Amino acid sequence: MSLNLLVADDDPVALQMLAAVLRGAGHRATLAPNGADAWDAWLISQSRVVLSDWNMPEKDGLELCRNIRARPSDAYTYFIILTSHGGKQNYLAAMEAGVDDFLTKPVDVDELNARLQVAERILRLREELNTLEGLLSVCSYCKRIRNDQGGWGSLEGYIEKRSRAEFSHGICPDCYAKHVEPQLGGGA
Repeated sequence: MSLNLLVADDDPVALQMLAAVLRGAGHRATLAPNGADAWDAWLISQSRVVLSDWNMPEKDGLELCRNIRARPSDAYTYFIILTSHGGKQNYLAAMEAGVDDFLTKPVDVDELNARLQVAERILRLREELNTLEGLLSVCSYCKRIRNDQGGWGSLEGYIEKRSRAEFSHGICPDCYAKHVEPQLGGGA
């Protein structure tokens, strides 16, 4: 699977090195020289994986992660923080900000590739979960739908409650011929 990554690092050499490694592994990388540019790029692309340095001007990596987590999105973003900071306190601060994974600098290419494989697995599982959550239980006979509380209601009501859709009713030509014409005495 080819990932579409957003890479943010204020060190131009590190940024280009990461880009080369990622492209060499078959991934696409959007590059950002700081956290503010990374935020703007994410808003446009909503990259599924973000690889971000912790310490950057304008917006650090943890702030970038918090901003992404605070924004509602249909697709999950897997966030890997890169840092030269080690230790339990830094690790916990990163996890509290919503970071999914933590890599220390300098980045080991094999470790990065392994972490990206984990990101792919997690993203694939989240997609499967979203698909399963999207399955709706519909009665085979009356076509009513089971709601979140286990009761049954109209399909129209379910959709109207969860979207901006409004329904108007009509009769399709096949149903008109099958159900209405016989009641009218055989047709027009």
